[in-house]
Amino acid sequence: MTNRICHIEIDDKGLARPTAEIEQERRVAIFDLLEENSFDLPPRDGRAVPAGPYRLGLAIREGRLVFDVAAEDGAAVGAFHLSLGPFRQVVKDYFQICESYFEAVKRLPPSQIEAIDMARRGIHNEGARILQERLEGKAGVDTDTARRLFTLICVLHWR
Repeated sequence: MTNRICHIEIDDKGLARPTAEIEQERRVAIFDLLEENSFDLPPRDGRAVPAGPYRLGLAIREGRLVFDVAAEDGAAVGAFHLSLGPFRQVVKDYFQICESYFEAVKRLPPSQIEAIDMARRGIHNEGARILQERLEGKAGVDTDTARRLFTLICVLHWR
């Protein structure tokens, strides 16, 4: 399949060193994303876009979320920038629930862990939905891809 991401790079220069849990979330998200994803670029200004698979770079620059897209051979395809504003609250909520989840795993019974995990998944789904909306007209992603990309966006917000 050509409508996919074949490589992902996170520009984490200038970011605080992530906790072991955050680093694990990042590794899992990247692994899962590269295993299975759907990413396509619509024609821009009436011009066709080179077919994938694509190399994707994610970064935060000048207060904006940047998607750098290249062809599999590294040739630049394009870039788009998204405002971080729509993500701020859901990222904050996601970090708070993740902290609760990581603490719960250490000391609470499975039934309580499951309840916190359900809440965590709900917030994660909300972040994925916002991402899909923000990508409209720029890139098409399925729900699972949006969820994994949202995890990586959260990693970029880590302080």
